[in-house]
Amino acid sequence: MNDQNKNDKSTVTGLPKISFSSFILSLSSSALFHFGEIPDPVTNKKQKNIELAKQTIDILELLEKKTVNNLEKDEAVLLENLLYDLRMRYVNETKNMDKVKED
Repeated sequence: MNDQNKNDKSTVTGLPKISFSSFILSLSSSALFHFGEIPDPVTNKKQKNIELAKQTIDILELLEKKTVNNLEKDEAVLLENLLYDLRMRYVNETKNMDKVKED
């Protein structure tokens, strides 16, 4: 199967084309899931796993570092904004965890 047929297959199955923006949005959604912001699609329950959320943030940071000066402006802005939001959520979550430990 050539590359053109592979690309056609993704549209046949109804899946959107993969772009850098959709890739980092997917990673961001994964982090939100681990922050307990998005419920599990099977159980419909929200669960927190701060370590996995942090790992996803680390992956996005790695991508940011490795793609410096190699992204379209809108991609770089999206990545920067996603990282800012996820980092702030992480800081808030860890502060909340520290408060619970103190009580």
